[in-house]
Amino acid sequence: MVAALDGSAIGLPVDAVVAGYVYQNHARFLLYVLMASAGSAVGSMVIYAIGYAGGEELLRKRIPPARFDKIHGTFDKHPFWSLMFPAMLPPPTPFKLFALAAAASEMGFVKFELAIFSGRMVRFFVLGLLILKLGPEFVHGLAELFRAHLYWLWIVVAAGLVISLVVVKRRRSRSMG
Repeated sequence: MVAALDGSAIGLPVDAVVAGYVYQNHARFLLYVLMASAGSAVGSMVIYAIGYAGGEELLRKRIPPARFDKIHGTFDKHPFWSLMFPAMLPPPTPFKLFALAAAASEMGFVKFELAIFSGRMVRFFVLGLLILKLGPEFVHGLAELFRAHLYWLWIVVAAGLVISLVVVKRRRSRSMG
């Protein structure tokens, strides 16, 4: 229920709820991961409906045209992965914006739901494993570390993407030349 509400439009601390349940009952670890993932996918139906019905106008008002075209192009080329990867990322990633953009790009409903379910499954599975192996204090400390250094984290991720794009481009140019 909490995951469904979080997936819709109301931001709730789903990670903390999943972590609490996993910590209290290790034997039901996979059940909690599945329930949270399914709840998040079900709740995202609200975002899909909004995005599919008129999300493009909403996004165009809030995002510069060049950025909107880039996002739209990404969802056209790789719709599943463009939504699954943000679904895996922990808060404060603006996931609902990605979901809205996917729906506004007219991503198929089944693919939309599957991408969210898969991404959340990975996220909650990793969270559950961390809870089982290291305890809730470690996960809380890691979350605080990410929040405190979010700016640097984004810089490192962006640098990694740029480096990987340069490497791929060089490999392609070598194989063509």
